[in-house]
Amino acid sequence: MTTQTTAPETPRKVNAGKHAGLIGIPPQLGRALATGGGVLTVVSTFLAWTWTADFPGDLTVYGYPGGLQVLVLIGGALTTLFGLASYGVKGLRWLTPAGADGALKVAALGAFATAWYTIIAISAQLGGLVNLEPGAYIVALATLAAVLGSLALPFQWPDPEQADPEDTGWEQFRQKLRGIRSVIKGSLAGGTSTPARTLPGYAEILIIVATLALGLIVFTYGIGTEYDELFVGFLITAGFGFAAAAKAGLVGRISALTGKHRNVTMIGAFVAAAAFPFTQSDDQYATIGVYILIFATVALGLNIVVGLAGLLDLGYVAFLGVGAYTAAMVSGSPSSPFDIHLPFWLSAILGAAVAMIFGVIIGAPTLRLRGDYLAIVTLGFGEIFRITVLNMDGTSGPDITNGSNGISSIPNLNILGFDFGEEHTFGGFTIARFANYFLLMLLITLVVVIVFRRSSDSRIGRAWIAIREDETAALAMGINGFRVKLIAFALGAALAGLAGTVQAHVTYTVTPEQYQFAHVVPPNSAFLLAAVVLGGMGTISGPLVGAALLYLIPAKLQFLGDYQLFAFGLALVLLMRFRPEGLIPNRRRQLEFHEETEAPTVLGKAGA
Repeated sequence: MTTQTTAPETPRKVNAGKHAGLIGIPPQLGRALATGGGVLTVVSTFLAWTWTADFPGDLTVYGYPGGLQVLVLIGGALTTLFGLASYGVKGLRWLTPAGADGALKVAALGAFATAWYTIIAISAQLGGLVNLEPGAYIVALATLAAVLGSLALPFQWPDPEQADPEDTGWEQFRQKLRGIRSVIKGSLAGGTSTPARTLPGYAEILIIVATLALGLIVFTYGIGTEYDELFVGFLITAGFGFAAAAKAGLVGRISALTGKHRNVTMIGAFVAAAAFPFTQSDDQYATIGVYILIFATVALGLNIVVGLAGLLDLGYVAFLGVGAYTAAMVSGSPSSPFDIHLPFWLSAILGAAVAMIFGVIIGAPTLRLRGDYLAIVTLGFGEIFRITVLNMDGTSGPDITNGSNGISSIPNLNILGFDFGEEHTFGGFTIARFANYFLLMLLITLVVVIVFRRSSDSRIGRAWIAIREDETAALAMGINGFRVKLIAFALGAALAGLAGTVQAHVTYTVTPEQYQFAHVVPPNSAFLLAAVVLGGMGTISGPLVGAALLYLIPAKLQFLGDYQLFAFGLALVLLMRFRPEGLIPNRRRQLEFHEETEAPTVLGKAGA
């Protein structure tokens, strides 16, 4: 009797190494369909989409795009450009250093999302599809054709995960979902950037200037959106547009240039920001701008504590309050218990110094703690500050802060005869009160950026990073952990206090309710920490971008009513799930979350 044995069958890898598109359309036809769809999308924006002007933006005009049509026009133009670049058209290859297919897909999806959002909004607001004009149907079909064509472009399919016969039905379902996700991710992936041509220094600087100018235009357009539908469309177009540029390799190439010319980039960024008030016809959006700068400056100070030193501080907004109350008390306000009116430069130094002293007092006994224990202590400090200033009303305690009424009627600043509360004209441009404070706050932000940059590149900055990465190893190498952390805590507190001195004059009134742990209106400790994490810990531009988004988006999403914070929180959860390193990540931190990313040969001092 013989026993027949067979070798175990090697599992067959389905689709392993497959090079095809998601849709069974010939690649040549798909590319033509995507490019042609982009062209037709551009043409359709010059047609009427509805017959009535009741929908915001007046989409009834032929030959002149308006409102959301402008955003769809941008999406269609990007789709067309990336489509032509995918054909290797001479003069457009610089647009796609990492390949055009991934960027073409994302751009087509962006145009599709904006166009169909507009059509749905028109139908919902005006009462049905009957309110659509032929232009709306054309753009719907054009963007759909562009998406279908782009999805037919071939890509390298990932190797499928091998199934275990003993897996339960739920585990098999999760495996299928992971496989679908990896295929979709692979279909949208960009390629490897080709080596950049060596350009003259002036040409690289001109590219940086053009990028900053584009950023100013985008920010000005976004902050000036006049109605809710336009702002949502702006978010869709801007998000997909940035993603498409990243897939094409443009973002990486621009980042390399800005890293090479850091000083030029910083100066250019602040010049572009200083030009913002002169692009506005009134003071309405300068108001939002100055509050964004206050929020962003405090977030950048917190980035020293959290991003560089790795200390979780949940009561950081209290230091902003210390600076604001200090400036308010010496501002000459009739509500102040002290009959003192110091010049601004002296009150700014005093506010920063008092905040630093509070930082040392709080940090000295608590910074020997780590992790969650330190977070709980700092949270307690933030609440103690708010309750203390609330009770200093002459009834529950000494009459210093005027209790819940706060210190009101804080006078406008007057520096060398320049009254910040009055309108001023420069070269034919008139800037009002909030524009004046915007420019002052921009100068304060520049100081904070310089301090952050110099600190992170210094010996103490490298010690902070060592503590953040592994405190035990840093202590073993001879770093005085307590001293290093106390310096970070004190410096961060001083920068927040400095911003608070300007906030007191901008808001006219300083009250305890402005400095809570969590509130619907930033700045507060929860939003400050979210701005640092959302933007990218350990970077300069990350918290600035994160703070701008966290202030601007809730202000523009008020039409959601009771669902505003729900939508905002859901967006944060999704972002942390799919991009935990932040929007503008530190290079080292990005490698921690994405191990498959190729590591650079050299990392910067702060891991950038």
